[in-house]
Amino acid sequence: MYNDKNLTCADCGQEFVFTASEQDFYAQRGFTEPRRCASCRASRKAARGDGDSYGGGSSRGGGGYSSGAGSYGGGGGGGGYDRGPREMFSATCSNCGKDAQVPFRPTSGKPVYCSDCFRSMRG
Repeated sequence: MYNDKNLTCADCGQEFVFTASEQDFYAQRGFTEPRRCASCRASRKAARGDGDSYGGGSSRGGGGYSSGAGSYGGGGGGGGYDRGPREMFSATCSNCGKDAQVPFRPTSGKPVYCSDCFRSMRG
């Protein structure tokens, strides 16, 4: 259904291939065509210091999907780049009161659970 397309990176001006499988992936998720090559997307993501998200709202189309390696990067797809260790935050479990380490910045008014309590509540 799709054919490989050559696109030009908005940052470095290099041509990159937007493969048929990537086009299908983007279309299924409602993403717009990428405007940047994989290395410029990775550089922008690293510069934001935003290792866990692909941007919000309208900037989603330029997300961190690796076009050269054929994988959709990020969570261990085997390609792309290594994002390094995840930043953890200290919190007190809302259920048992033990100290907990969580992968997000706790906000006041929202419960935070240690791994054991979270696992038991989840089923």
